[in-house]
Amino acid sequence: MNQEQGLEDLLRELAPQVLGAVARRFGDFAAAEDAVQEALLAAARHWPSEGMPDSPRGWLIQAAARRMTDHFRSEQARRRRETAAALREPPAAEVSGEDDTLTLLLLCCHPALTPASAIALTLRAVGGLSTAEIASAFLVPEATMAQRISRAKQRIKASGVPFELPAPPEREQRTRLVLHVLYLIFNEGYTSTAGPRLHRTELSAEAIRLTRLARRLLPGNSEVTGLLALMLLTDARRPARTGPGGELIPLAGQDRSRWDQSLIAEGVALAAAAVSHGSVGEYQLQAAIAAVHDEAATAGDTDWPQILALYGLLERMSGNPMVTLNRAVAAAMVDGPAAGLAMLAPLSERLAGHYRLDAVRAHLLEMAGDLEAAIAAFRAAAARTTSIPEQQYLTTQAARLSQQAVPGRPHQGQRTPGPRAPD
Repeated sequence: MNQEQGLEDLLRELAPQVLGAVARRFGDFAAAEDAVQEALLAAARHWPSEGMPDSPRGWLIQAAARRMTDHFRSEQARRRRETAAALREPPAAEVSGEDDTLTLLLLCCHPALTPASAIALTLRAVGGLSTAEIASAFLVPEATMAQRISRAKQRIKASGVPFELPAPPEREQRTRLVLHVLYLIFNEGYTSTAGPRLHRTELSAEAIRLTRLARRLLPGNSEVTGLLALMLLTDARRPARTGPGGELIPLAGQDRSRWDQSLIAEGVALAAAAVSHGSVGEYQLQAAIAAVHDEAATAGDTDWPQILALYGLLERMSGNPMVTLNRAVAAAMVDGPAAGLAMLAPLSERLAGHYRLDAVRAHLLEMAGDLEAAIAAFRAAAARTTSIPEQQYLTTQAARLSQQAVPGRPHQGQRTPGPRAPD
């Protein structure tokens, strides 16, 4: 690693700690973020030529505090109160950098924020991504993302919530929101909801980095460990999920020799460690399912009965219709396509218009040999997705079945072994 990259990584690691310390001291999240950004820029300019300070974190906090003091002094009506706050230096041992980072992460996932706002604010304040980078990742104009982040800061400020660790009951609730936000960030990076690319690796990588950070901050939380395991076990398949032209390759058709075995080993170990802590949560169950897939040498070796049982537990725990959708696939693999299709019927209203319902129905209809109905479902799914790689995959499946649905080819009532639903 060169010196420039090493400095960039250090500043990225320190940024949430410094922002947390400054926001806690001055009580103004938005102004603190501006001050910290200026301090980080100053460090990037001066440290390469002047040398690294003995305490990089302390240097950044002091630099940001000076800017905050100047900012408050420029506001005549608030000069006395804010200057006094700026002069209060807490004892060095009072709050650690990791405490501040955890507080910042919990603040960014404030219950008053929408998931979209919480994601943007987390990536900006804790992840250190620029507004332009976040906007690019979510395919929206930079001005739109800037407004979203600004509104999120204003909502937090208006809530009057102090910058401090919440009490244990509220902290648990807020932690669940943090995990949900990290999960959403990872999913958007692993399977983009729109645009020409299946993956946005910068998002999935950032989600993994932040979840590793969350696990370090909350070492006793088994769901944090389960979420990290889930991300690693899922991301391990990424190298095999696309072909040379970026086309989607479903799980059953992937070259498993391209899966990242080091990520699988780490994910399996984490999943086992999470379960050993006692109560089992949703992320732990999802990680267990991912582990079963990853440990199968071939698609044919997959332990579908175990996956079906795990999805049953997850469905009872979450009530999420997407879990039922996945359980239907597992049921079809264990008990035949008719069993899976029967599970889809109750989802028609809850997932009305969602392309995933049509995609799963198409695959199960193909397994049942009802090619005409499968073609129609594949086409309906392709029309509803905004992801170009998924749209191309679904359209290709419809075209493939159209070639089969001719005299002398398998027809309704004959089971054909087509590809299974994408992971």
